[in-house]
Amino acid sequence: MENKPAILIDGKLIASNIKEEIKKEVAELLDKGQRPPHLVAVLVGNDGASLSYVKSKEKQSKEVGFMSSVYRFPSTITEKELLQTIDFLNNDNDVDGYIIQLPLPKQIDAKKVLEHVSPKKDVDGFHPTNAGRMLLSLPSYLPATPYGIMTLIERSGIETAGKHCVVIGRSDIVGTPMAVLLSRKGKYADCTVTLCHSRTKNIKEICLTADIIVVAIGKPHFLTADMVKEGAVVIDVGIHRIEDDSEKGYHIVGDVDFDNVKQKCSYITPVPGGVGPMTIVSLLTNTLKAYKKEIYKD
Repeated sequence: MENKPAILIDGKLIASNIKEEIKKEVAELLDKGQRPPHLVAVLVGNDGASLSYVKSKEKQSKEVGFMSSVYRFPSTITEKELLQTIDFLNNDNDVDGYIIQLPLPKQIDAKKVLEHVSPKKDVDGFHPTNAGRMLLSLPSYLPATPYGIMTLIERSGIETAGKHCVVIGRSDIVGTPMAVLLSRKGKYADCTVTLCHSRTKNIKEICLTADIIVVAIGKPHFLTADMVKEGAVVIDVGIHRIEDDSEKGYHIVGDVDFDNVKQKCSYITPVPGGVGPMTIVSLLTNTLKAYKKEIYKD
């Protein structure tokens, strides 16, 4: 008996649908004479990936009717100057949310900078106040990538209650919040979660017991078919540029050996086109919440 082919979780399509919903809501706000939501990105230096990411955020913000601004600074900016900019953004009533694009130059303490952001405008969900509120199941801005993954699960109708979920990778931005969100009470949560990382022994054996695997370890093709049980759900957060002899000179892969793993699982996210598109959409959703003061009322 042949296995059913895995259902592709189309993050591009789901993100597009959510953007249409946001666009409609913003249009209704404008019809009532209200100003549009305003999302700001703070970009320091000329890191290629950061430039591309901020450009995409700017483009997609405008597509849904948001006002979008980018504060650009040279990599020589001092920590004091950057903190002064953050003070300005914290106090600007026309800015609903903003993000500090990482990485920052070596002379700047990124942790100090992120802690200086007002939790009310922290639409990236990185501030300790929002992290703490998330941990306590209080309303908060969720980190964009985990939020996007939870949305993918919900909109794909994937059953999670009582399932064993293995999260591979313990970063503050993806792995750790992912483990928290999947384990707390909720229709598309209520999982029993195992958080694995570089020091975990017997990762293969642990993964073979998983109903859902979220891979965010930052290693190309880390999750192979022999680590996945039949019918598991696999969500790939990784994105890597692998050089080849093609016209472009490279191809994109994830943390999962997609071609082989898809033969065994029930649902799988592709790379690109899976988790990636959901990250920016989650940022837009958080900004709309900030505009409507859904998390912090005053």
